[in-house]
Amino acid sequence: MPPISQTKKDKISEQILHYLYTVSPSPVFTAAIASNIARDEEFTKSLLVILKSQNLVVEVNKNSQGLLYAKRQRWRLSDKAFEIYKQRVGQQRF
Repeated sequence: MPPISQTKKDKISEQILHYLYTVSPSPVFTAAIASNIARDEEFTKSLLVILKSQNLVVEVNKNSQGLLYAKRQRWRLSDKAFEIYKQRVGQQRF
């Protein structure tokens, strides 16, 4: 399988951010994100980790009772990224 170019990774990351924006403020499991953008879960997780290092997404690793997930992770858009995204989407409307 040929490697994926950085340009395509950036576009897929944009799809992830857009999806998280549409479901915001609810955190979403990695599997749900991967299913929505039609990508492999491991590949999606690797992109989410990169986005986390850029402070664009936040990892939620506890359930509603405050217990840590053993293997699963949920993700949401960071507050800073949400505000920037909201401003940009608002500018594009007519």
